Amino acid sequence: MEEHKLAPWLALNFTPKLSRKAITHLLSQDSLSNLSRYSAKHWHEAGLSSEQIHYLVHDAQREVDESLLWLSHHEERYIITPFCDSYPALLQQISSKPNVLFVEGQLATLNQPQIAIVGSRNASIDSQKISYQFAAQLVEHDLLVTSGLALGVDGYAHDGALKAGGKTVAVLGSGLSSIYPMRHKNLAQRICENGALVSEFRPNAKPRPVNFPRRNRIISGLSMGVLVVEAAEKSGSLITARYAMEQNRDVFVVPGSVFNPNSFGSNGLIRQGACLVQNVQHILDEINSMLDFNRLRHQQCQQTLFLPLNSEDELPFDELLANVGEEATPVDILASRTHIPVQEVMMQLLELELSGHVVAVSGGYIRKGRG
Repeated sequence: MEEHKLAPWLALNFTPKLSRKAITHLLSQDSLSNLSRYSAKHWHEAGLSSEQIHYLVHDAQREVDESLLWLSHHEERYIITPFCDSYPALLQQISSKPNVLFVEGQLATLNQPQIAIVGSRNASIDSQKISYQFAAQLVEHDLLVTSGLALGVDGYAHDGALKAGGKTVAVLGSGLSSIYPMRHKNLAQRICENGALVSEFRPNAKPRPVNFPRRNRIISGLSMGVLVVEAAEKSGSLITARYAMEQNRDVFVVPGSVFNPNSFGSNGLIRQGACLVQNVQHILDEINSMLDFNRLRHQQCQQTLFLPLNSEDELPFDELLANVGEEATPVDILASRTHIPVQEVMMQLLELELSGHVVAVSGGYIRKGRG
């Protein structure tokens, strides 16, 4: 996304309590470039709260500039949105996908097959060994290991993957310039060199308790399945498992002792139908069909990657694009012609605008470029 479009997109997504639905509604009223020039009066007329207006008028530019400065300081730093080709394909499928991802490290790793490993911060010695060994064996089968950089199971999983010569992805509950916990700062650096750090929070954002349950949907969303090694009845690992079930991902559980309170939650997942595993092969048996499908799809993509576009059928959102011409067409007219809901029309138009097929003008949208 070009910087002049990325900046207002970041500002909207940094705005306190501004939901995805509210952002979609704003974009149905005006283009990103026009929204970037709004005054306090305009924002008030658009229905934003005084807190949101104050942020957009007084604070947003500074925090957007800080994010863009962070981006410019290293060649392996990225800010990606759902409109980017590099946005993780599995994450694109979930209903609550983040509108912005900050990435440091090897961006391509986010689209590689991965298994999440999560569990207790106060992991037992056995669970530490299991996390480490399962991670080491998973990377030997060309899988990445994804976790949350926390103490306990997360840290041992990341370390096991790296020491086995594999790659790992860490999803943070803070900004990438505010590594948490600090004890894992060196581990985070190793992950940057052999995987990626990921966060939906602006780089300077400090860790907050509310952030960690939110980041868990990204851990599960990036992965084909989630392995729970040890989890109490009330733990973040169970939140990750719940997200995985909602996202139609596999949930694997290493059973624990009935006398260990830290295993009550994970054992409960098995009672609810999660897959009990005792070794890595049990996981591979479950996901092999999906891996074969991904390999086939990758080969097909490679074969067609450089074919020229020579028909309108190959353009994105061809039904919508066919109804946008040289004269400005309003959004409501496009929705009426295509029988597509207005919110979906707005999201498609935004993607078409970012890819250079249409442009927002006074009165609606017109086609441009190869469109």
